[in-house]
Amino acid sequence: QVQLVESGGGLVQAGGSLRLSCAASGNIFSISAMAWYRQPPGKQRELVASITIAGSTNYADSVKGRFTILRDDAKNTVYLQMNMLKPEDTAVYYCTVEAQTDGSLWYDDYWGQGAQVTVSS
Repeated sequence: QVQLVESGGGLVQAGGSLRLSCAASGNIFSISAMAWYRQPPGKQRELVASITIAGSTNYADSVKGRFTILRDDAKNTVYLQMNMLKPEDTAVYYCTVEAQTDGSLWYDDYWGQGAQVTVSS
């Protein structure tokens, strides 16, 4: 019912920047929240940043001041602007959307396919 397509991952040197995009499509009625998670190699998935429909944002301490989560309601798209990247930012990044579909009475979580971000020293 809802599909998320991620793009923008790649290889970048330490100190560089990347911008991840996540476009949601399908019979979306409304979106309550969007977020980015990441999973470094051999580690558990962790929350990076989130944004609610009201615009409230939350960031992991490790990315505060460097990452920014943005939302384009007209395109049902969420972005993650990553600046001053560090090698420890290397991970697979996943976007997730809490959305209500047409005809549904509740919200469900949907996930993107993941985007690899590699930061070299």
